[in-house]
Amino acid sequence: MRKYPMAALLLAVMIGGTGCSTTGSDQADTAEPPEVATLRTETPSVAASTPGAERPRERLDDTEEDAKARVRPYEKCMADHGVDVHRERAGGVTTGRIGKANKACENLLPLPPWELDPANPEARDFARDVVACLKEKGVRYVEVNPDGPGWSFGGEQNDAESISKGMRFSPECEREVAAKRK
Repeated sequence: MRKYPMAALLLAVMIGGTGCSTTGSDQADTAEPPEVATLRTETPSVAASTPGAERPRERLDDTEEDAKARVRPYEKCMADHGVDVHRERAGGVTTGRIGKANKACENLLPLPPWELDPANPEARDFARDVVACLKEKGVRYVEVNPDGPGWSFGGEQNDAESISKGMRFSPECEREVAAKRK
């Protein structure tokens, strides 16, 4: 079974080790509950407010040249840290020299398009709508990935026609669905 898009899988592997926790500073300072529900946050760090600190994000309408230009700073950073991402599998590695390079360069690795980002609460709805579009275009074996946003082609039998049509029509369906949601 062929999975699409791989960027979503790479992102899931990269952030898979992160989690959430509550500390004492997250709790209310007074015994009285607030009258209005609020979200308490800490003061933003300098790094978070520094211009350019935000990771780049891929777009559904990116050309191949756009995608290459967006990932170039990450590839350069990794090379500066001794890792050739074209020859070595670097995604998700957290130990050794590759892990150190990933840590140093992670802020340059492009995030997937928002429509496909696991952090987007509407990403599975987007994937469901793209799958419906693909089925309308004749892709027989296509389904929403059970483990995150995205879709799979070919089914259990790895149907070549579904894989071929799915790869051909996915970008078109992504754009159509995104346009309807705006």
